[in-house]
Amino acid sequence: MTGNQSLGIESSAVQHHLTLLQGIIQRMAENSRSCKLWCITIVAAVLVLVARTEQPDYALIALLPAILFLILDTYYLALERDFRNSYDCFVRNLHSGELKSGDLYKLAPTGFTFRLFLACLKSWHCFKKCWLGKYALK
Repeated sequence: MTGNQSLGIESSAVQHHLTLLQGIIQRMAENSRSCKLWCITIVAAVLVLVARTEQPDYALIALLPAILFLILDTYYLALERDFRNSYDCFVRNLHSGELKSGDLYKLAPTGFTFRLFLACLKSWHCFKKCWLGKYALK
């Protein structure tokens, strides 16, 4: 298969490539979920220790892991969005007939920038999930 050969939807290589991208997107979503669970666990543990010491000023220590996990969660969200954009671009090229065999198995994020990271940090998803809680707005 040369780099200029066109590929169709029925190609097993195309199907495998799409499966790989879907797996990466799923892992990024799972990593984001794990960040939230670890954050809740660590912040709760810190607050329990603060309650035992009866020093309410120490409760500010709980902000450190919350901020660190917010940054990590935003990173995973940005990566997930970038891989979704790669997936969408691949499918668009596939349906328009512009997909070449050289496009297969390029799984690195293509447009990950600091601007995307900041956009994810400011997104409603990050605000709702990280600061208001999962069920606060239902």
